[in-house]
Amino acid sequence: MTNDQKPESEIPPYLTRTQVLAAIGATAIFLWIIAKLWLRFSNVYLMSWRWEENELFLGAVLGLIITIFSSLAYKFWNSYRLSADYYLDIVLKPLVLPDLIWVGLLPGLSEELLFRGVMLPALGFNHLAVIISSICFGVLHLNDSQQWSYVIWATVVGFVLGYSAIISGNLLVPIVAHITTNLLSSFIWKLLQYFEINHQK
Repeated sequence: MTNDQKPESEIPPYLTRTQVLAAIGATAIFLWIIAKLWLRFSNVYLMSWRWEENELFLGAVLGLIITIFSSLAYKFWNSYRLSADYYLDIVLKPLVLPDLIWVGLLPGLSEELLFRGVMLPALGFNHLAVIISSICFGVLHLNDSQQWSYVIWATVVGFVLGYSAIISGNLLVPIVAHITTNLLSSFIWKLLQYFEINHQK
């Protein structure tokens, strides 16, 4: 094995663009169904959300802050960088730039609906609810048994999104923050990969 080759266990299982988009769509539908069933068969209310410009702006700023800290973690935390690259190689590598809209929107909407919109109120809308929902959110991002650094970071982000929901009382804030983070992080990663490939030529 040459120095530039990865061990077989570290090579992500590449999918086609269609397979990735189908998986994103199927996951979003699955999470939406779980949320709807939870609301239907239990005495749980969906967290309210209001279309307010201040909180739309707050969500966008929060998403930008999360992206900045994610970029710092990627730069200085080697284990997270390897874990993120593995995960993003699978999800983003086959996609073209317009596809990133779906990477932002579908997970941002479906995951926030379930983890912050339904799970937080169901678990008591308190600190314990944030902890449990954040851990569940983190585990959702476990793609491989060796990718725990990515799960830890996703759990931390879950804490931020959970408390943004509790403090604002508006589900719109974590939704916009999540969508913003996904869009910016995906675009930055694709850009870095583009420059890296062209630099190697």
